[in-house]
Amino acid sequence: QLALLQAKIRPHFLFNSLNSAIALVATEPHKAEQLLHDLSDLFRATLAEPRSTIPLREEVELAKRYLDIEQLRFGPRMQVRWNIDPEVLSLPVPPLVLQPLVENAVKHGVEPSETPAHIRISLHRHGKNYAILTVTNTQAGPSAPGLGMALANVRHRLQLLYDMDFQMEQRHKAHAFQVQLRLPFNRTPAVPTAHAHPDHCSMRSSSVDLLQHTVRTLQGPRGQEGVIGLKAYKGPSRKG
Repeated sequence: QLALLQAKIRPHFLFNSLNSAIALVATEPHKAEQLLHDLSDLFRATLAEPRSTIPLREEVELAKRYLDIEQLRFGPRMQVRWNIDPEVLSLPVPPLVLQPLVENAVKHGVEPSETPAHIRISLHRHGKNYAILTVTNTQAGPSAPGLGMALANVRHRLQLLYDMDFQMEQRHKAHAFQVQLRLPFNRTPAVPTAHAHPDHCSMRSSSVDLLQHTVRTLQGPRGQEGVIGLKAYKGPSRKG
C-alpha cells in the first residue's frame, strides 16, 4: 500500500517538470537542455529501489533539485529561503514527503503570481522527541481550486508509517498558505522496507532510458541540431 501511494506521486511530479521544460523550449533552449539533464538525474533518484524511509537529507536534496528546475522556469519570480537545523537531517521520512509540499507551494504560490513570490522551508527540532517541517508560500490572491491530492497522499503515507504519532496542519494566513508536519524524532517507522519485483526494476530502468532518449531526440544527432537546436547529447551528467 505504501509503494502504491508513492507511485501516485511520481507521474504527477514528472508531468509538471516536463511542462516546465516545454515552456522553455522555444524561448530559452539552453535552459531547457539544463533542465532536462537535471530532470534525468532527478527522475533516476525518484525511481530508485523502493524504501519505506530515507534520511531527511536525501529528501531535502530532492526538493532542492526540483526547485532548481522550477527556478529556470520562473527566474526571479520565485524566491526561496531555507532554514535547516542539521540535527534533523538524519530523521527517517517517507520518500517524496517534502517535495510534494514544495511543489504545492510552487503551483499555488508562484505560478499564479505576477510579482515575486516567496517560499520558505523550515526544518528544525521541537523538544527532544519531534521534528517540525514547515513549508510556507505567499499568495497574491485566491488560488485555483484543487483536490488536494498531493497533501492527502502525504498524510496517508505518514499514517501508515507513524499511526497517530504525527501531526499535519494546513493554515491559511494573510496572503500566505502554510503546511506543517510534526514527526517523531526517536521512533523507527513500523513499515518494513519493500522489495522490488523484477518487473518493477525493469520499468524503472526503461523510464530513465525513455527520458534520456527524449533529451537526445530534442538535441539531435551528434554534430546536428535537434528540434530545439540543442547541442549533441553527451550522456548522463553522473555515473551510474
